[in-house]
Amino acid sequence: MSVRETIYGRNAVCECLRAGRRRVYKLFLAQGVKETGLVAEIVAQAHQAKVAVERVERADLDRIGAVNHQGVAVEASAYPYTDLGEILTQAERRDEPPFLLILDCLEDPQNLGVLLRTAEVVGVHGIVIPKRRAVGVTPAVANVSAGATEHLRVGRVTNLARAIGELKERGVWVVGLEDLPQARLYSQFDLGGPLALVVGSEGRGIRRLVLESCDVVLRLPMRGHIGSLNAAVAGSIALYEAWRQRERQ
Repeated sequence: MSVRETIYGRNAVCECLRAGRRRVYKLFLAQGVKETGLVAEIVAQAHQAKVAVERVERADLDRIGAVNHQGVAVEASAYPYTDLGEILTQAERRDEPPFLLILDCLEDPQNLGVLLRTAEVVGVHGIVIPKRRAVGVTPAVANVSAGATEHLRVGRVTNLARAIGELKERGVWVVGLEDLPQARLYSQFDLGGPLALVVGSEGRGIRRLVLESCDVVLRLPMRGHIGSLNAAVAGSIALYEAWRQRERQ
């Protein structure tokens, strides 16, 4: 039997239907939710895709958990992970130098969702995450990302260092983001070519073997009393700098 997930939240549900990468079995609307604005668009997309629409009690959706479902949810197939080859093909289709985000054992769905949302906004071709000791693309991540997950290529690999080696063989420059004494300032490095940005996990940062696989390590400047940034914030800042440089070129 195929694995099914409940995607919730208006933005996540809308993008799930719009992207069409998952099979959607049913759309649930809580009693009292008006079919206007974004909800009207969701219903129209469901009808177009021949997805059944069912009105349910709000308490039925509350059983999803302690989440803000906004009175809207869909039952859909599991997230469609991809591989490195498809991510690089995506760059070729756009006739752009590869732009990837590598996440080393991120464990917080909130951080992953924020980074995926930023990655989609700045045009990243794909994300690479490890299969073990890391959060995957869950319904919570889809919700935090405002549905950006549905438009992104996310690949799960067994060995992150080996995947980095494959990217380097394909001419991709791998850049780690870590606050180390020997690291260079992120704004003083050319991020405009084939690029894979590596962001480490909360607290531990980038693991040693993964860090040693990077071509260069960059850091963000800091002048306050707090000695570090949240992984999602730091990664988003670096992604925007890379996008700024690429747009300029």
